[in-house]
Amino acid sequence: MGVVLRQSLFNTVLTYLGFLLGALNYMVLYVRFLSEAYFGLIGVILSTAALLTPIMSFGIPNTLVKFYSDFDSTSDKNRLLTYCFFLPLIVVLPLAVFSGLANELIGTFLARRNAIVADYVWHIFTVGMAMAYFEVFFAWSKVSLKSVYGTFLKEVFIRAGVSLLLAFLYLDYFDEGVFLNALVGIYLLRTVLMFVYGWKLRPVALDLQRPPGLGYIIKYTLLIIIGGSVAVLLLEIDRFMINQFIAIENVAYYSLAIFMATVIIVPWRAMHQITYPLAAKLISDSKWDDLQSLYQKSSLHLFMISSWIFLLLVLNLDQIYALVPDAYSAGAVVVIVIGAVKVYDSFLGINTSILYNSKYYVTLLIMGVLLAALTVSFNIYFIPRYGLSGAAYATALAVICYNTLKLIFVWKKMRLQPFSRSSFMILLIGVITYVFGSISVDLGPPLVSIFFKSLLITVVFGGLIWFLAISPEFNQIISRYLKIKRPRK
Repeated sequence: MGVVLRQSLFNTVLTYLGFLLGALNYMVLYVRFLSEAYFGLIGVILSTAALLTPIMSFGIPNTLVKFYSDFDSTSDKNRLLTYCFFLPLIVVLPLAVFSGLANELIGTFLARRNAIVADYVWHIFTVGMAMAYFEVFFAWSKVSLKSVYGTFLKEVFIRAGVSLLLAFLYLDYFDEGVFLNALVGIYLLRTVLMFVYGWKLRPVALDLQRPPGLGYIIKYTLLIIIGGSVAVLLLEIDRFMINQFIAIENVAYYSLAIFMATVIIVPWRAMHQITYPLAAKLISDSKWDDLQSLYQKSSLHLFMISSWIFLLLVLNLDQIYALVPDAYSAGAVVVIVIGAVKVYDSFLGINTSILYNSKYYVTLLIMGVLLAALTVSFNIYFIPRYGLSGAAYATALAVICYNTLKLIFVWKKMRLQPFSRSSFMILLIGVITYVFGSISVDLGPPLVSIFFKSLLITVVFGGLIWFLAISPEFNQIISRYLKIKRPRK
C-alpha cells in the first residue's frame, strides 16, 4: 500500500492542480473570452474525439496493463510492447482515409442542427488519435508503476496550455479559428511527450515476432474496445447528442456543469492510475483476500472524499453560478444529478479494475453494449423534451444501471463487495452535514459565502468522520499534522 498511497497522493495533488486550472478555464476564461457557440463547439470536438478514442487505441491501454506482468523474459515483453505500439494503426489509418474521403458527408451529419460543426471533422479525428496514443504510452509507464508524469500531462499540461491559448486569444494574437488549430497542436504535443517518457522508462527493441498467447491477447483487446467504448459513451454521448438536437450554446452550459460535477471523481481518477495495475497483479496471483481489502479500502476512502466534495459543490451551487454569466445557470440541475452519479462511481472503488482484469469481462461487455444502446435511447427521448436536464437524466439512469450491474456481478461471481458498516456511517454523516449546510444565511459576496459555508461543511463532515473513527488512516493524518487526538470513549 505504500506505493499506492504515495503515488495516489502525488496523482491527487496533480489532478486537483489540473482542476484548478480547469476551473480558471471554464469559469473565467472560456465563458468570457469565447462566444457561447465556440465554447459549445469545443465541447462537441472533445466529446466526439473522446468517443473515438477507445476504438482508435484498439483497447491497448487495458491490454498492456493486464498482460505485461504475465511475461517474464525481456524478449517477450518487447514483442508485446511492439504489438501494442502498432496495433492501433489498424483502426487509425483506415479511419484517416475515411475521414478524408467522406469529410463533407461526416460534416453534414455532425452539423445537421448546428452548422458551425461542419468544418471541424479533421480536428475531431486528430484529437481522437492523439488521445488514443497518449493512453497507450501512459499505460506503457503504468506497468512500471510510474504514473505521476502521465497524470501531470493528462491533468495539468493540457489545461495550462489551454489557459495560455485563451490568454493569447484575449490579447488578439489570433482569432477563434487559430485557437482551435492550436488546441489540436497541444493534444499532439502531449502525446509526443508521453511517448518520450514511456520510451525512456522502458526502451524497446522492436520485435515483430508473435508474443506468446497473441490470439488470446487480441481477443481480449477486441472485447476491451467494446468495454472502453461503452464506458466513454456513457460519459460523453450526452454532449454529442445535445449538438444533434438543440442549439450548440447548450453544449457550453452543459460543459461547465459537467466540469463542476467531475471534480467529485478526481480522487478516484488519481487512485485508479496505480490501483488498476495492482488489481491486475493481485488477480493474476490469485490473492483474493488482498484484493477484497484493496476493494473495501478504496471504496471507503473514495466514498468519504467524494461525498465531502459533493456537499461542498451542491451547498455552494447558487454562489458558484453567481460568478459566471447568468445563461450558464441553466446547468444547475445537471451539476446535482451528475454529481450524485459521480459519488456512486467513487463508492465502487476498484470495481471496474477487478472486472476488466477478471475472466468474466466478456459477460460484462455484453451488458455494457446493451446499456450503451439504452443510453442512446434515453438521450433521444429526454433531450428533445427536457433539454440540458434531459441529458443529465439520461446519463444518470444509464450509469446507475451499469454500475449496479457491475456491483452485483462482482459479488455473485467473485464474492467481493465494497460495503462495510463505515459506508453507511458516511452516508448518515453526509445527510447530517447537508442539513447543517442548508441553513440559509446571507454571508455577503459569493466568494466570501463559499469560503465560510465550505468551512462549516468541512468542520461538520470531517469532525464527525474523525470523532466516529470511520477511517483509521484519516485519524492518523489528523493526529500527525493537526496534533489532535480523538478522545477515548
